[in-house]
Amino acid sequence: MIAGATDEGVCLLEFTERKILEAQWTGLRRLLKATVTEGPHPHFSLLQQELDAYFAGELHTFTVPLHMPGTEFQQAVWQLLLAVPYGDVRSYKQQATLLQRSEAVRAVGHANGMNRISIIVPCHRIVAGNGHLTGYGGGIWRKEWLLAHESRHQKK
Repeated sequence: MIAGATDEGVCLLEFTERKILEAQWTGLRRLLKATVTEGPHPHFSLLQQELDAYFAGELHTFTVPLHMPGTEFQQAVWQLLLAVPYGDVRSYKQQATLLQRSEAVRAVGHANGMNRISIIVPCHRIVAGNGHLTGYGGGIWRKEWLLAHESRHQKK
């Protein structure tokens, strides 16, 4: 995985083989009016600790600060993603309805796809209305793995 951060928080956590990774960097540069440089960042230590704990099945809620620049609609969708409980799933339609925009199912799906903070902003927890796994930029196989991982480690 690759991560990016600003003083406000983590602004990118993505799988390195994603086809749109370069476009995400370009979008961040534009949105933040910033230059992307390689190197350590104070948020990366907590990010690494929390990711390690998540993958060990010990962490269900991340506390690392996040910086999620985007449109008002995208930010609303991403905030709603943060409310989907660990180990649970919701449909795109449910998400649209919770946003009081029940007709905006496709727009919700698009905003999910524009999420730049994988795992922490859990777009992998959103499924088709029939329960099928769809629409995960990291790959359906990875979405399936993440959901199974969370199911195994969910507190009963």
